[in-house]
Amino acid sequence: MRVHRSAHVRNFTVLPNTLLQDRRLTFTARGLLADLLSRPDGRREDGRHMADTSPQGRGAVRRALKELTQAGYYRVDVVRMPDGTVRSEAHVYDTPQPPAPGLPRPAPGEPAIGPAGTPPIKNRHQETSHPARQTDEPAADTGEASDRPGEPEEAPRTGQASPALPDGQIREAVATLLRVIRPEPRLHLGEAEARELAPLVTPWLQRGATTADLAQALLHGLPTPLHSPVGVLRHRLRHKLPPAPAPQQAPGPRYAECAECHDPLPQPGICTGCAGLGRPRPKPLAGGATSVATTGAARAREALRTRTRPPAGPRATRPFCPA
Repeated sequence: MRVHRSAHVRNFTVLPNTLLQDRRLTFTARGLLADLLSRPDGRREDGRHMADTSPQGRGAVRRALKELTQAGYYRVDVVRMPDGTVRSEAHVYDTPQPPAPGLPRPAPGEPAIGPAGTPPIKNRHQETSHPARQTDEPAADTGEASDRPGEPEEAPRTGQASPALPDGQIREAVATLLRVIRPEPRLHLGEAEARELAPLVTPWLQRGATTADLAQALLHGLPTPLHSPVGVLRHRLRHKLPPAPAPQQAPGPRYAECAECHDPLPQPGICTGCAGLGRPRPKPLAGGATSVATTGAARAREALRTRTRPPAGPRATRPFCPA
């Protein structure tokens, strides 16, 4: 092999032969190291930019940098700046450098004692890091629903659990809920999930809600996509519950009529006027309302005639007044 060298005056780099002839490195790693040493000091260079500006891919560049790091030619330090920001600085050497003190290179460890896969033995007398909550202290009301299916949820903002429902009410609530959500395939529920929502359906039935009312509240305006059918139904059953019907007021007192004059009375019997205990009532005219109207009309006509009739006797003369 004959080597031909040229005399360079500028734009050249001097490299030691030990670096270029290091057989621990692949030719890719040695070529990448020579390229990095030819760059000016302070240049920003990362693996992505190296791979994008060369025919080789990012995997080859990453493996070459790993070889240079293990051989001591390449190191990346994380430096915290005075303003609190963190940046990484890469250092390239033309001679191998020893590892930093206090940071040994990873190496395979010694085999553990005992067969592989043996589970660790639990120390039952060791104090737990999270002590269990005392039973005499009331549990904090977080407002979250129980995660166990089939268990009734706690009553909100009260320290008492909701009473257990009879089997007949649970079956009726489950059947009603499954009948309502049947037209919507996205709200497909199982038997256990329907029994979990049964305590929330029962108040609707007790307040007189029909299947049409439940369908209007549960099926309209569903989100897209629908991730948790049980969660959506639980939320709507709670927040769209119709108000309890107002108690019916007792009807007012019913009045009776007097047996004689048919005037209203608070209780059956005769009024004081008919009983002779008060002012005597005028007797009704014979003929009823027709005679009363006829008599009144006759009196009105007679009064009009009296006012328009001229006075009887000689005609009054006006006295003469001389001018």
